[in-house]
Amino acid sequence: MSITIQIHISNEEPVVAEVETLPTLTDTVVVAQNPRLRDGKDLRYLAPNVTTVIYPMTRVMYIQVLPSSEEERIVGFVRD
Repeated sequence: MSITIQIHISNEEPVVAEVETLPTLTDTVVVAQNPRLRDGKDLRYLAPNVTTVIYPMTRVMYIQVLPSSEEERIVGFVRD
């Protein structure tokens, strides 16, 4: 099951991509599949047929884990 993340790279727009596992403290790179901008557009610095990108952790400022579509449909307790 892939995890959708948003990677914030220094001096670049944030990138949304999928990863198989979240990076650990000892990882030096992030391997991201299907990289795209937040609005779904292609990244300008990648060739059109690229599906996997390896980002060095030295360029990554932080990573956000985005909720899956199943988690977005969950409705919590609502009191009237």
